Order: sequence, then C-alpha cells, then structure tokens
Amino acid sequence: MPELGSISAFWDAAADSFDEEADHGLRDPGVRAAWADRLRSWMPAAPARILDLGCGTGSVSLLLAEHGHLLVGVDLSARMIEVAQGKMRRHRRQVMLLVGDAGDPPPQAGNSFDVVLTRHLIWTLPDPQTALRRWTSLLRPGGRLILIEGRWGAVDDDMPYTPGATPLPWSGGVTAEHLSEAVRPLVRDLRTEPLDDPVLWGHPIDDERYALIADI
Repeated sequence: MPELGSISAFWDAAADSFDEEADHGLRDPGVRAAWADRLRSWMPAAPARILDLGCGTGSVSLLLAEHGHLLVGVDLSARMIEVAQGKMRRHRRQVMLLVGDAGDPPPQAGNSFDVVLTRHLIWTLPDPQTALRRWTSLLRPGGRLILIEGRWGAVDDDMPYTPGATPLPWSGGVTAEHLSEAVRPLVRDLRTEPLDDPVLWGHPIDDERYALIADI
C-alpha cells in the first residue's frame, strides 16, 4: 500500500526523540517499575512467547525480556527497529525484531504465541477489525491478547494519519466499551483494567486509558 510508506516515514522521523516521553522510553525508575508491575500481572509465567506489535523503540519488549520472556517485536518503522536493536545490544538481550506491518505481521514473526501485545497501536490502523482477527489467529489455544489503548478526545476522528492518507476509523483512539464490543466475538473471555495512575505516564491524565485482556 502506498500509504504505508508515508506512515513509516512519519514514525522514522519520530524515532530518535520517541523515548523522551516517560511512557515511551521508561527511563524514569518509577515509571519503569509501574509498567513492570502491570505487565507482570497480565503475563503468564515465564518463559512465555510474546509478540509485541508496534514495538517502537523496544522499551516494553526489553522489559518483558528482562522478566524472562521470549520476544518477537514488529514495527513498520525501520528507524524504530534500529533504535530497538541498539537498546537490546546495550542490555545484552536477544529479541527478534522485524520491520513489518503490525496490523498484518510478516510470516517470519511466527505464530502460536502465548501472548499478542499492543500498546497504543490500534488507532493507527486503517482496518482494525481485520487486524484483530489476524492477531487472535496468531495465538495458541488458551493464549492471551493484551491491548493497551485509550481514547484521546481532543483528536479529530476525521484526521488523516499523514497528509493525503485515508482517514482512520479509530483516529483519536477507541473507548474500552467500543473495543470490547469488537473483540468479544473473537475470544472466550475478556476484561478491561483502567490505567489512570499518573505514575504510568509520568504525569496526570484526563482521558481514558486502559488495558483490555482477552483469552481465547
């Protein structure tokens, strides 16, 4: 798709400063510890096979690898993947990192994962419903889908991703209620957990942020 090139370029340009956000780089010890606690509560026992889609600069993949899990990360931005690879080398962690469409992960990412994880990804996708079906197909029986998402009301739903791109169905994010409705037919059980603790983000928030945890 021609649009994927412009989207990739958008995130390539953001990659070198991406980790400056507290919840992106997880450099602050308090923010890092808060995410470590939440992730630990959602994950099966290590070592679990985890597919981190839209992995960006790899901060969450690194944290999970440090917990003893086996990670595959996918991101559309080649520059994001380069930054993530450097991070893994510095911390001496073995994580498979691939450039590819997180909405439709490349075959080399594999399948039969214990967990498919995304964080603030689904709003970027032109066809989130198809992506949800694809992600659940990559889980083993009894596997878990974890979607860390939110609804940012200040963003116009009709705003295109990049100039000239098609407007996105969930631009500005998606509410927990709406996402639950989309996921429920694909899974055996699901729950949502609010993520309104300012320690997770490095500052107070006034919008809806949550995790959806679904078992198939």
